Amino acid sequence: MTTTAPRPSPDSQRPRPAPVGDSGPAEAPEASDAVMGLDMVLVDGARGPLRRMIPPARTVARLGAALARKPDVVARRSGELARELGGIVTGRSEIAPNPKDRRFADPAWAGNPLLKRAMQAHIAAAQTAAALVEEADLDWQDDERIRFTLTNVVDALAPSNSLLNPLLWKAVIDTGGRNAVSGVRRLVSDLASAPRVPSMVEPDAFTVGEDLAVTPGAVVLRTPVFELIQYRPTTERVRSVPLVVVPPTINKYYVTDLAPGRSIVEHYVSAGQQVFMISWRNPDERHADWGLDAYGQAVLDAMDAAERITGSDRVALQGFCSGGIIQAMVLAHLAATGAQDRVAASSYAVTVLDWSHAGTIGALMDEEAVREATEKSRQKGYLDGATLAEVFAWLRPNDLIWNYWVNNYLQGKPPPAFDILFWNADTTRMAAGLHRDFIDVSIGNLLTKPGAATMLGSPVDLSAIDVDAYVTAGIADHLCPWQSCYRTTQLLGGRSRFVLSTAGHIASLVNPPSNPKASFQVAPETPADPEQWLASAQKEKGSWWPDFMAWLGERAGDEVPAPTSLGSEELPPLTDAPGTYVFDK
Repeated sequence: MTTTAPRPSPDSQRPRPAPVGDSGPAEAPEASDAVMGLDMVLVDGARGPLRRMIPPARTVARLGAALARKPDVVARRSGELARELGGIVTGRSEIAPNPKDRRFADPAWAGNPLLKRAMQAHIAAAQTAAALVEEADLDWQDDERIRFTLTNVVDALAPSNSLLNPLLWKAVIDTGGRNAVSGVRRLVSDLASAPRVPSMVEPDAFTVGEDLAVTPGAVVLRTPVFELIQYRPTTERVRSVPLVVVPPTINKYYVTDLAPGRSIVEHYVSAGQQVFMISWRNPDERHADWGLDAYGQAVLDAMDAAERITGSDRVALQGFCSGGIIQAMVLAHLAATGAQDRVAASSYAVTVLDWSHAGTIGALMDEEAVREATEKSRQKGYLDGATLAEVFAWLRPNDLIWNYWVNNYLQGKPPPAFDILFWNADTTRMAAGLHRDFIDVSIGNLLTKPGAATMLGSPVDLSAIDVDAYVTAGIADHLCPWQSCYRTTQLLGGRSRFVLSTAGHIASLVNPPSNPKASFQVAPETPADPEQWLASAQKEKGSWWPDFMAWLGERAGDEVPAPTSLGSEELPPLTDAPGTYVFDK
């Protein structure tokens, strides 16, 4: 894979960070939901997230100079803070936390005079600091750098993280002080190995192959890069065109096959769809050279196997997150080589192909940071998954750091068992070649420029892809903002159906029909402006899974009798699902 295009300039329409000190809602914990682009995640994954906590000295100097030029602003904000603190001390302040801020949900924060004043003082100081940064009117890069540092410092200093937290003292009373011993043990254990953040789930909360990734199937192909799982049909008749799923290259494939009733694959199979799943190998230093071409070839190999086993001359493809990037480039390669008719339909789930509006592209890093990141992974041969998990945790420190700090260490309690977080903790490495290529593609925004990138020797031109596409996004997803996912409908040449699901990056995917809160928005057309699409969209109750099955059913051929056995004479089953690569550490 080669790249030639320069890095894009910043875009004024980038998403803005949440207000400092305002912890938003979280209907389910998520480990990948923050204002952050793929480029930033991959750079920080190599350099480590704490490098970004301290802004460059020149940024701090510019903030100081900007505020020095506005003494009236500093004086006014300081005076307002002083008056507010005076009101807090005398009990006259009306400052209150956001109703959705779970840190101060315990009644003691409102009922106990000392705790209430500590909480109000924290909020007042945070609001003043945020206002000063806003009025400093820095350029967008310095502004993002300062805001990131400020947000993390303010969140860390919240009184809810300290010995003032009433949950701590309730636990002391309830356990006779045993929570302190348990909390210290958990802290020492977490600090002993990467990622050095509070555990979000117990390591034995689930067992892959027993209560996760249990949809029946078999591995029908194994290569050095991946295993291909064919799932056993559960209906008498199936669609003749098989679906090949391209999962993320970050973490393991079974985000698509979590607990029964919450498994995407289980639902697809029950709807009469033949499904083949790529399970990526967990690479190590021996596989340093695996880049986008190696993974693109793997998708072609999986397509070949699915066609040979089913007898179909076409497949449907569904890519999740980074898997969708590889899938799009493979489709461009097929279009360039005249073989695009091998794909009957395509789907992109929380996938960004245009990074011009995606997160804080370029704000918190420079060319030196990018060079350092790629050099570190080159030296090791891979990007370490544990470090990447630490990066994801610091994207939402209130939900994914301090929430567990209080639960695990102050209260001394085990974290609740949650399948998504168990999957997130089951980290994988990323080959140095793929890490380098992803950074090049995302920072250069190469997929928006015909011919700027190549796949398997073919120039990538997404507009040449005329396969119908089903594009999904999460309305609260800031890793892959829905507006950025929507841009895929404009880049591809075929007809697109865009579906906006509830929740964030992962919960928008794992959103089964059994979820009473499930809903999605859809519109008949996909105009250029995502806000215009949103204005015309209708809200549908339920999960997008059945909607996708209905859409795919119109493109996946006639129904045929379900196969009575898996694999074929040429490609016999090698082992039962979930295979062997999923257990690689």
